[in-house]
Amino acid sequence: MKFVIFSLKFVTKFPWDQVSLCPENIHLNPMMIHLVHKLRSIIIVFVLSGFTCLSFSQEKQSTKTPGHLGGAVTITNNGVSLIPNLTLGKPAALFDMTVGRRLTFEPQFRFALEGKPWTFILWWRYKLYEGGKFRINIGAHPAFAFRNNTFLVDSVSKDFTTVQRYLAGEIYPSYSISKNISTGVHLLHAYCVEKEGIKHTSMVTMRLNFTNIKISDQFYMRFYPQVYYLRMDENDGFYFTSTLTLARKDFPLLVSSLVSTPFQTTIPQDKNFIWNVSLTYSFNKEYVEKQIVGI
Repeated sequence: MKFVIFSLKFVTKFPWDQVSLCPENIHLNPMMIHLVHKLRSIIIVFVLSGFTCLSFSQEKQSTKTPGHLGGAVTITNNGVSLIPNLTLGKPAALFDMTVGRRLTFEPQFRFALEGKPWTFILWWRYKLYEGGKFRINIGAHPAFAFRNNTFLVDSVSKDFTTVQRYLAGEIYPSYSISKNISTGVHLLHAYCVEKEGIKHTSMVTMRLNFTNIKISDQFYMRFYPQVYYLRMDENDGFYFTSTLTLARKDFPLLVSSLVSTPFQTTIPQDKNFIWNVSLTYSFNKEYVEKQIVGI
């Protein structure tokens, strides 16, 4: 409930009227204006929908299938993208949610800390195969990347927020070595709809996941080192990145840090060594997806 109250306060106080689109991009997607200016209502409906199902389902006779609702709010000193060598370069707030069980909807809303939108990613993921220690997950999403630009309009400099649209797909086979150690290969490809920008982005990642490194009876760590190959149009490179998380049992707050550096690359970037520190509030709440009889 605290998460819901926090989310509602954020989206209702956000200065949506200050967000404008570059006229050059409006003809590419006429619905984008509606998306940006009505996003407040979309987030409110999404946040409340999972909880509404709980109360509504009590009034109807139904069949029950297991479901899941989870989410997290993260504050970080440096926003890092899904592709770790791309960053916002300043503090950011990240809102992540997960709804579903085998098929999940996982929207991610990312903002600069002052409130300007950064990226919106609308993931759909599906657990394609689960057999013992071996699993295969697949996913796809549309994404919207917001960029702040300055243009001359009637000899006056004005700030505009432009939007680039992406379509992406992923496949992630993984293998559990033991209860707390797993490995996997993550393949991701993204396509930019707009004529401007990088059209094709491909990433192949080798991962190791250490999920429960015991420190004491109350505290534990998670460690996720990975090596990945990234290709962006004609440029490519090899990178190393890792995430270390400190958590306490049965406590919703956790602290994590990410570092990323290239081995060899021709992809231009502002900094070779990227790092951040993040504070995350997370929740995971079991719920029941209702299939209303007769509907």
